[in-house]
Amino acid sequence: MAGQTETIIAAILGAIEAGSLSPGDMIEEQSLINTHGVSRTPVREAMIQLETAGLVRRLPRKGAVVFKPTLEEFLAILEVHAKLEGQAAGLAARRLSPAHSAALEASVLACETHARTYGDGEPDRYYQLNMDFHRVVAEAAGNPFLLDMIKMNARKLMAYYRARYHYTGVITASARDHRDIATLITARKSPEAEEAMARHVQFDQVTALDLLAALG
Repeated sequence: MAGQTETIIAAILGAIEAGSLSPGDMIEEQSLINTHGVSRTPVREAMIQLETAGLVRRLPRKGAVVFKPTLEEFLAILEVHAKLEGQAAGLAARRLSPAHSAALEASVLACETHARTYGDGEPDRYYQLNMDFHRVVAEAAGNPFLLDMIKMNARKLMAYYRARYHYTGVITASARDHRDIATLITARKSPEAEEAMARHVQFDQVTALDLLAALG
């Protein structure tokens, strides 16, 4: 049963990360049952676990929907996420290994190449490159518990970060930030890297309102 529950959780998380499930979308339990050949019990157990993690909300007599934050919730989650990402960058600056240094440079170059080649185009492709950059930094921090916290919190914001890259000039600014952050990390400037990363992932309230409105 535990294995089936984990399979359902992985499927839902994968759909959230891929953008096929957006905030407020209903999660079709019967579809999960049919697709994965399981009973209703592991599906409901998966919903309970995802609700506990804050990724799903179960509505009376309606079923489960992907978590859709209010403005206040969005800003609160973003505040926590900025702290987590900033801490990861600060730790990465202190613990950067040669392998992670190479991976970091490769991820930054990929973002810069995309920005030069496409400008504001192909935002969904850039979003994946952005995710890779943040993954490399979090892994370079060398703290698996922090990495898990970042991943879980990021899933509540993924749809909004993805939408953000459809705005004019955001891709170029993001790639520039990535280069600045990577430079601070490789220079072992931990406090500066932490501050730069926290600033990078934050939205102002107007942008937050725009993104919430754009996603209904």
